[in-house]
Amino acid sequence: MRLTSKPFHALTAQDLMSPELVVIPQEMTLRNAAHVLLQAQVSGAPVVDESGRCVGILSSTDFLRWMDEHKRHSAHLHPHALSSEWPVDVERLPSDTVKTYMTQDVVATGPHTSIGQLAEMMLNAHIHRILVVGAQHQPLGIVTSIDILAAVAKSLSGVRETWAGPHTASAFVKPR
Repeated sequence: MRLTSKPFHALTAQDLMSPELVVIPQEMTLRNAAHVLLQAQVSGAPVVDESGRCVGILSSTDFLRWMDEHKRHSAHLHPHALSSEWPVDVERLPSDTVKTYMTQDVVATGPHTSIGQLAEMMLNAHIHRILVVGAQHQPLGIVTSIDILAAVAKSLSGVRETWAGPHTASAFVKPR
């Protein structure tokens, strides 16, 4: 989240989004895409075509779906599956292209969508990230549920500072 002096209710996708995006080309192999996501320490990224237009999203959920659809057994689980966001052994992923496995139904929005609308979109779609796109559907950034929680925390900490002025601090001091 970028630093802004806007009030909480006026925050938009542009204020909240992370503009540094990992972008996956649709022709990349699933195995290579998993390596890219692991290297970047993210659980999902937009998938783009040759012109840079977003055509899908690839996330850890897509890898789990691959395991389920192909009846992969525990031998294909990552050795640290229970403590990792990536339960799949990356080296056992197919060399098929990402476009075969990505989620094509992308929940995306423009940069001026309000924080309330973003939260509602996430809740309605049961997702944790919304892609922010430009006029040509090119990825500009991503807003995650963590970005929204950070804005809530920042907003509340500002309220706390107002409420917890010097005159109220003594209420927390143990009497002697």
